[in-house]
Amino acid sequence: MDAVVRALAIYALLIVVFRIAGQRAIAQITTFDFVLLLVIGEATQQALLGDDYSITHAAIVIVTLVGLDIVLGEAKTRWRGLRTLLDGGPVILVEDGRPIAHRMRRARVDASDILSAARVKHGLRRMEDVRYAVLEASGDIAIIPRDGAGG
Repeated sequence: MDAVVRALAIYALLIVVFRIAGQRAIAQITTFDFVLLLVIGEATQQALLGDDYSITHAAIVIVTLVGLDIVLGEAKTRWRGLRTLLDGGPVILVEDGRPIAHRMRRARVDASDILSAARVKHGLRRMEDVRYAVLEASGDIAIIPRDGAGG
């Protein structure tokens, strides 16, 4: 039973940590982020398994984590509020060519991120050509160009 409690606690902790880190942090993983994830994985492994490295114990932890993920996935499809709490929702970062600074700071997105997405997706080079830039729950930046903008 200790393995199940540990697995639930670590899962909850990781959800909170990655929720605080924000959608953008997960969407564009850098080398530093990858190394950080490896270190977190190692620390998590030690916390989950404790002193018991048996196959049975590891199987219990894995089944608990996968089961919890399935249950939360089902719950998120039924309760939109839970999905928003766990995954976040879309955030408008630019409206009519004007960046919304406080939302960008909170989402840890800067103008270069938005302009990069605008260039790649629509060939836009100026913020004024962006009608809306939306940070999606996936961490991707959706760009809606102004009418007649782009190339």
